[in-house]
Amino acid sequence: MGEVIEFIPKAERERVRLIREARAIYDSIFPPADPVGTQKAAPASRVVNGATIRRSDERLS
Repeated sequence: MGEVIEFIPKAERERVRLIREARAIYDSIFPPADPVGTQKAAPASRVVNGATIRRSDERLS
């Protein structure tokens, strides 16, 4: 006893199914570049319009 049964309308189940399907399609086209739980190091510098942009915490060599 004490169990709660929740009835979910068919329209809500269909909405959730469509969202899952859309996410799967999106992930197949644009796979996540960074797996969950891992971090990439930010680039130390990059070139923008011919000028080198450096991070403020980067040491100059």
